[in-house]
Amino acid sequence: MKLKCQTAMNLPFLPRIFPRSNADSQADFERSLLRQEAKIGGQLFGPIPKGHQRQFFCLDEHTWIWHEEWMENGQRRVVTTRYDVRPNGVIKSQDGQANQRLSKAEARNLFKAAEIYQQRVDSAYQRMLQAG
Repeated sequence: MKLKCQTAMNLPFLPRIFPRSNADSQADFERSLLRQEAKIGGQLFGPIPKGHQRQFFCLDEHTWIWHEEWMENGQRRVVTTRYDVRPNGVIKSQDGQANQRLSKAEARNLFKAAEIYQQRVDSAYQRMLQAG
């Protein structure tokens, strides 16, 4: 099972949308695209409850991030899970806890989520290209 991850930073059509004339502006634009990808990814798992923020995105070629924030009993709660895709499996780290290897079921769920994410992000970029 291989998780393909194509981020805004390595999209072949990015120079057509935003020429590389100004490195700072391009970096800002790439961060904006990554925030949009994270928003798209956060919606993969159903409606986001009021007062919650949820993001799921491909950070780089080998790293997926799940991040969620919400208020509970007047306190801000934050959970960030990092999935490092390695040749021999996927390692999960969450909020400073010990790293753990994903179970087969969890790896299948991550793979499915990554496939849907990539389809939706690709679709969003295609709409951008057609509009431009």
